[in-house]
Amino acid sequence: MPIKWKSKILLCKRETVYGVDAAPTGTVDGILATSVVLSPMEGQDVSREHELPWLGAQATVPTQLAMRLQYRVEMVPSGTAGVPPAWGTSLRACAVGQTITAATSVVYNPISDGHESVTHHFWIGPTRFVLKGSRGSAVMRIDAQGIPYLEFDFRGLFSLPSDPGVRPTVDLTAFLAPDIATSLNTPVFTLGAVPLVLRNFSLDLGNDVQGRFLIGAESILVVDRTDAISCQVEAVPLSTFDPFAAAAGQLRTALSLQHGRSAGRKATLAVAGAQLQRPSFANQQNILEWVLPMVPLPTAGNDQWTLTLT
Repeated sequence: MPIKWKSKILLCKRETVYGVDAAPTGTVDGILATSVVLSPMEGQDVSREHELPWLGAQATVPTQLAMRLQYRVEMVPSGTAGVPPAWGTSLRACAVGQTITAATSVVYNPISDGHESVTHHFWIGPTRFVLKGSRGSAVMRIDAQGIPYLEFDFRGLFSLPSDPGVRPTVDLTAFLAPDIATSLNTPVFTLGAVPLVLRNFSLDLGNDVQGRFLIGAESILVVDRTDAISCQVEAVPLSTFDPFAAAAGQLRTALSLQHGRSAGRKATLAVAGAQLQRPSFANQQNILEWVLPMVPLPTAGNDQWTLTLT
């Protein structure tokens, strides 16, 4: 029988030992994802470069094998203050730290060392693909009248797929229904304490994720980071907010964005020092809008942004 494209199951669990299968289960570790894309066998085909007495193609050897898994999740907190969201494990595998204050908050921020890894199990039909040692990057994306998403891009160590025979039963109830980004549901967006009308926003963690395949050690590492922010807002008089002067003067501006209104469902992104770069124009419905690229810069280190769930 043909394998149905919509027969996917995705599981994700934090590893206690790097590269050792964390054995995620459907009852605890299921991921409610959209736009799932698996590249099951990335790498290179190295020619064997034989000198032969005839013309013809060369045999090759597959090398630097790895797997790539991309998916996005709806950015909804757990519904209970101080309880991590169901997508928290995925975010932590993107060189992000998690701090829990019981009954109060869960805070995420970038970290430079001690990067966690996860094991992904991805099923399509009867076939299971296992990505051990997975690390990746992510983009937070909020568009007006759209669902806020976290878009993940992971790489994991290669292993051959298998048909285990029994597919897991998945519990996805920890993923709550999202709130559309509207004036009501997204009550705060400010730059330099100035409220602006927002069309779209993205924070790209910008992780440099590389496979390191040596004799005696193979791993997926986050070796650098280049965070970037982009947003599109309605233009205002320069007396209200002047992004051109900010960009020319290399000024750092505080940014705050809150989505969600009720306790346990609020997600607040805070950037203490966003350096505005050169703005550009956009025409939407014959209304002038600004496209504002920004760089979230650290102050003491690992503090260029925080995502607080309350």
